[in-house]
Amino acid sequence: MDRRTLISLFAAVLAGRFGTRSLAAEAGRDVVKRPVIIIGAGLAGLAAGRELQEQGQDVLILEARDRVGGRLWTSQKWKDVPLDLGATWIHGVTENPLTELAEEAEAQRIETSYDRNIVYDSNGQEQTKELEERLEQLRSKVRQALKSAQNADQDASIRDVIDTLQRQLPVNEITRQLLNFVISGEIEQEYAGSARRLSSHWYDSAKSFGGEDVLFAKGFQVIVDLLSEGLTIRTGQVVKQIDWSSSPVRIITNQGEYAADQVLVTLPLGVLKAGSVEFKPQLPHKKTSALSHLEMGILNKCYLRFSKVFWPDDIDWLEYIPSKHGAWTEWVSFARAANQPILLGFNAADRGREIEAWTDREIVVSAMQTLRIMFGNAIPEPVDFQITRWASDPFAFGSYSFNPVGSHPRMRCHLAQPLGERLYFAGEATEQEYFGTAHGAYMSGVRAAEEMMS
Repeated sequence: MDRRTLISLFAAVLAGRFGTRSLAAEAGRDVVKRPVIIIGAGLAGLAAGRELQEQGQDVLILEARDRVGGRLWTSQKWKDVPLDLGATWIHGVTENPLTELAEEAEAQRIETSYDRNIVYDSNGQEQTKELEERLEQLRSKVRQALKSAQNADQDASIRDVIDTLQRQLPVNEITRQLLNFVISGEIEQEYAGSARRLSSHWYDSAKSFGGEDVLFAKGFQVIVDLLSEGLTIRTGQVVKQIDWSSSPVRIITNQGEYAADQVLVTLPLGVLKAGSVEFKPQLPHKKTSALSHLEMGILNKCYLRFSKVFWPDDIDWLEYIPSKHGAWTEWVSFARAANQPILLGFNAADRGREIEAWTDREIVVSAMQTLRIMFGNAIPEPVDFQITRWASDPFAFGSYSFNPVGSHPRMRCHLAQPLGERLYFAGEATEQEYFGTAHGAYMSGVRAAEEMMS
């Protein structure tokens, strides 16, 4: 071997040994190596971890938070009443995989019904027969307008469709209020996206399960506990970089470096969109395009606990037709279902995002102003409250994903597509047919586990 060849070979060896030194090596920390690493201990990550471990895989889950569950978050602040700050219901119990998990966990469930509801007008009066008929007529017109929009060549936002409809109707304040009530209560509260952004073509493209909606007497934590049992989970691991340029895949967190033959990414859409995690090399165009087109919605909660029940105790849903769009439109009562003097108020989409900048006190005062319109000034102040701010959460940046104008459901398949046999993806945003739901998140984790094992 001549001298020039020897020097070149020696330089290549040095580059291999020292030129690619990792941040962990420079910091004097060991690289933790596992065959499979899952990023995110939410429902998708836990579902995948359980499936893989049951097949004999050695799995490590890295979680940024100091708790497990992600957007499943059961508060234990009120010791006698665990409350879900994230996902709350099994939506449609028939053939829903979460029902099977609930049975396995022997979890007590409570049924709530949309049929047990009262609608109050903007003055706090129960809706009259005349108002009920008028509201149903408008609902029918909205449904017809959206159906026509879905058959149109050009996509449009829900708001654009409704604005076109409104121009065809008599111009008065009550019509405007009722239309906004339908948009907020039946569309924005359901899909978490603003009517100005929701695609009329695809906003409701998800499938659903039949049967009633139920919530857990002890919160969704029972499912988190079931799925996480026996799994190795490291919390406080904020992922900064995923290098999938070669095998093993390298993951750099705020705590150190990890390596794995296969990595499953279950980060929420909001986190991926924010660019909080650097991918080396960059994700392919189809994925980045999907990330730029799909959006994260907002559905925030305000639980108010009272010393007594002052509202109808045989009702589950209290609906309010506000003068301002989206302001405290939907309330859930826990009086009948859980025998507790607790009301849960929702704020979705633009309104939900807006009030995150308010103080807790300002949010509670606003909620109480609405309840006093509905039930009178003599009602008591709440003895306590619990409030969410999902848009401000750096490990979520929203509640769940929706299909905005300019997107297409197949983009979710692009998000789900594995990259070689190294990098896999799961989470509710990767589910074309069940996005925006807890069962969708679970199903995506099972699907990803099957892809990894195959």
